[in-house]
Amino acid sequence: GSMKDLLKKSALTVLDRGGAVRGFVNIGREQPLPYRMKRHMEYHTHGSFWLMHYFSNPKTSHVLLDQLKLDARVIRCNVVKVTDTLSKMAETGHSM
Repeated sequence: GSMKDLLKKSALTVLDRGGAVRGFVNIGREQPLPYRMKRHMEYHTHGSFWLMHYFSNPKTSHVLLDQLKLDARVIRCNVVKVTDTLSKMAETGHSM
């Protein structure tokens, strides 16, 4: 499977559970990793980095993380909470 398929699958996981995807940011393709990482019984020295900005409930974030951890194309994944609600995001002037 390609990176495009992985991004689409991730977005659909959020959308199918009532969330909203704001967009993707490609941080770099085939960049050297800070150190050699082992994942899915294989060592990796390079990887592609991307961000997905989305809104969802906490359960959806857990489902997405579990899905990414099982995917052989993913070496590392993480979810960072930006704010609790859309209204708080608007009040604080966050933009993505």
